[in-house]
Amino acid sequence: MSDAVYKGGNAPRAAAARRDIGIKKRYAAEQRFRMYGVAAIAVGLFFLAALLWSVVSNGYTAFWQTSINLDVNFAESVIDPNGERATDPNKLLTANYPKLATEALVAKLGVDPENRKLVREVGGLISNGVRTQLRDMVVSDPAIIGTTRNVWVLASGDVDSAVKGQVNLEVDESRRKVSDQQLTWIRTMEADGVLEQRFNTGLFTRGASSRPETAGMGVAIVGSLYMMMIVLLLALPIGVAASIYLEEFAPQNKLTDLIEVNINNLAAVPSIVFGLLGLAVFINFMHLPRSASLVGGLVLTLMTLPTIIIATRAALRAVPPSIRAAALGLGASRTQTVFHHVLPLAAPGILTGTIIGLAQALGETAPLLLIGMVAFVADYPTSPLDPATALPVQIYMWANEAERAFVERTSGAIMVLLLFLAVMNITAIILRRRVERRW
Repeated sequence: MSDAVYKGGNAPRAAAARRDIGIKKRYAAEQRFRMYGVAAIAVGLFFLAALLWSVVSNGYTAFWQTSINLDVNFAESVIDPNGERATDPNKLLTANYPKLATEALVAKLGVDPENRKLVREVGGLISNGVRTQLRDMVVSDPAIIGTTRNVWVLASGDVDSAVKGQVNLEVDESRRKVSDQQLTWIRTMEADGVLEQRFNTGLFTRGASSRPETAGMGVAIVGSLYMMMIVLLLALPIGVAASIYLEEFAPQNKLTDLIEVNINNLAAVPSIVFGLLGLAVFINFMHLPRSASLVGGLVLTLMTLPTIIIATRAALRAVPPSIRAAALGLGASRTQTVFHHVLPLAAPGILTGTIIGLAQALGETAPLLLIGMVAFVADYPTSPLDPATALPVQIYMWANEAERAFVERTSGAIMVLLLFLAVMNITAIILRRRVERRW
């Protein structure tokens, strides 16, 4: 009897103890789950920070370019020795403009102009792009012929890398592209304020070039803008119209189910497949110009459509059914209900999906490679039908260059592309928060 009472008295205590143990285990499991989540976020942030550090540390120097200040004498004996420019203006295009810059630097450094070896080394300090720079000055204002002008010219890529500390100058002279004599001149010009690093506006304005100091992404930026305009003008109305029909008007049957499944599948198709489709349809069948922004825009439109359709359908589905019922109850037609009530309320979600789709299209490379936008394009496209390239493709081409100076330009272009993507995504978040309505 006493044993039964004893056991019966301990049973509630044992049950309570088991409950306490179970509660402690659940709390411990919840704490571990939180720790796993924090650890996952920390790992992700670590790799993101490592990526950004790698890009920024290699690319920030691309926004500065070494330049040399020269007093260039635009001697008529070099530019127009036979006095033919009055009858043949094209003579101004073929003059030996690098000679003018070399003579100016020879005079500034006090080098004997009769010493050909030293003169060649002096010429190696100046970028070959000086030909275009001085030529454009003369063509735009022939009156400067015979005068002396103060001009900042680009240093060569090897000099720029040496000034930025990107090459080891302690190795033997035979193993580097900048000689000891050139290093002496560089230090002298730096001390005199003749050579300095200036903001590299050419990185944003110039086109493709085989010389790193004169290479820019201006053509790529213009080509990307053309393509984004085409994607916006085509993908947005087509995607929204298709979404409205599927969500609001299409009957629920096997055909619409098949269409929905295929739209979802297209959103997961690798982008290179769209490039193959664009190559087969737009170039081989429709004979549109290769490397044109128009073709790139059409390919990216096909790739972006599923994203916009899915986002738009989700936004339309998020509008409460009571809105539709109230509009129909007051006598509005089905079309009036959709376009006057449902669509304006779904606009924030549609806008967000569109911007995200454009950001995704802006960063695509593989489909553009297949349609020929990897071409060497130095001149700005005047229309979407002209040859062009895109920012991610320009990054791809620079990454394949062998010269050390292209490494910083590759990372610099990545920084610009990431900035564009960040701005687009931040804009989508801000617009969504300002105009969305919570139900």
